[in-house]
Amino acid sequence: MTSESSRVEAFSDGVFAIAITLLILEIKVPEVGEHQGLWHALGAQWPSYAAYVVSFLVIGIMWVNHHQVFSYVARVDRTLMFLNLLVLMVVAAVPWPTAMLAEYLREGAASHVAAAVYSLVMVAMAFTFQALWWHLTRTGHLFDARVDVPAARATRVRFALGSLAYPLTVGLAFVSAPLTLAAHGLIALYYGFNQVPVPVRDDPATS
Repeated sequence: MTSESSRVEAFSDGVFAIAITLLILEIKVPEVGEHQGLWHALGAQWPSYAAYVVSFLVIGIMWVNHHQVFSYVARVDRTLMFLNLLVLMVVAAVPWPTAMLAEYLREGAASHVAAAVYSLVMVAMAFTFQALWWHLTRTGHLFDARVDVPAARATRVRFALGSLAYPLTVGLAFVSAPLTLAAHGLIALYYGFNQVPVPVRDDPATS
């Protein structure tokens, strides 16, 4: 990795680290009521734990995939830097809808709105990362010599199909907020274990 691409990744790592840390700060120490103990109060906060776990998975797996992509980037251009900033802008925003969904997960109509907002943020994350990948594979001139550019460009379709799951969760939000949160957890796991790898050349001389 060159110094210019390493600077972009180092800055990105900082944003990912801050965003993932802010998630736990949204879980407050419960107050014990007169007629309930601490165990009961802790259990009552299950929406906060569920939202935290799912969003941690989302940001964590996004960071892993971001690192994988940038490990093959030899140089950066202005467009790539701005697209990367868009990705980071959405990542930095994730703690906000996470806290809102945790707060309203059991609140009837409000839960649907909170889940829809959460899903819309995830839609934005998916499409900004997709835009970054499409720019990288458009000409391939930013990749290092290991990358099979035509094969990388061919992954665009599969990449786009995977992103279709996120808009569907916006509709699901108006059916069930808990189910929507679970769906995002499953999508995150899918991208964690079935992410499209960066294709590399077979010729060892180019590695």
